[in-house]
Amino acid sequence: MYRIAMMVLRLFLRAPYYLFRIWWCGKSDKISFEEAYAYIKKVTIAANKAGRVKIESYGLENIPEKNGFVFFPNHQGLYDVLAFLESCPVPFAFIIKKEARNVILLKQVTEALGSLAIDREDIRQSMKVIMQMAQEVKGGKNFLIFAEGTRSKAGNKLLDFKGGSFKSAVKAQCPIVPCALIDAFKPFDEKSVKPVTVKIIYLPPLYYEDYQNMKTVEIAAEVKKRIEKAIESY
Repeated sequence: MYRIAMMVLRLFLRAPYYLFRIWWCGKSDKISFEEAYAYIKKVTIAANKAGRVKIESYGLENIPEKNGFVFFPNHQGLYDVLAFLESCPVPFAFIIKKEARNVILLKQVTEALGSLAIDREDIRQSMKVIMQMAQEVKGGKNFLIFAEGTRSKAGNKLLDFKGGSFKSAVKAQCPIVPCALIDAFKPFDEKSVKPVTVKIIYLPPLYYEDYQNMKTVEIAAEVKKRIEKAIESY
């Protein structure tokens, strides 16, 4: 959390304005999803610079040209989404766990991007969110969901990916984009403010014809395998 404090201190004069603008993005009908994303991206870049975090992106050419797909990255910590917000050139919403829904700033970003909160202890609510996500993806909105369900707490090692997370993609019959995060646990989970580099690798997508005959647990295992291989290669 030391780095978060440094970000806030270095952006102290601008932070209230940033927070207000992001809040307004979530409240105003005049601000489009694309405009909200562009502003949040701008604030994220400023925060990363203030926090001495560098993002290295690879495989941007693998992001589908047509909207309506889902990013499936490994989950390392609280910082993960910030890596995507700086590096990803196309707008996306994300699935956030219920417990983090009311954290200041995260709450405003969630509302501004139309992201969804999931209660993994409530199966009925979880499936409702997954189905809502599928419908929005069908409508052309991009999403990000962490298939591990919780951060690994083991550095660059992955937990098992949960098959249920992939039901949204199957329902939407959309491209699945595996993404490998490397060292994303370092910015917020380590007690240090030294400069740090986070790598994010966008891997070639799996299209519906690639996985239509697979069970969700098989899709989960395949995506996990591809991410692990990418992490090993970098």
